[in-house]
Amino acid sequence: MTIAGIISALIVGLIIGALGRLVLPGKQNIPIWLTMVVGVVAALVGTAIARGLGIADTPGVDWTEIVIQVLLAAVGVAIVAGVTGRRAVH
Repeated sequence: MTIAGIISALIVGLIIGALGRLVLPGKQNIPIWLTMVVGVVAALVGTAIARGLGIADTPGVDWTEIVIQVLLAAVGVAIVAGVTGRRAVH
């Protein structure tokens, strides 16, 4: 993987993670770097699922793949916020 590939994965992860946070109701009290990590993982897993379903390589924008990635990011953000949100901040 090249430097450009890593940078683009981080940017896509940030966008997918942010979209995942947006579709969740309420406030998620997790840092942006953790949102980006969840987004990168969701993007990779979403792409793998889309390839498994045979919908990853379509002409134009792969909307179904993006929806899968965003839904996975929303689930990931909800899980991470639930796990880290149990800690009391004083």
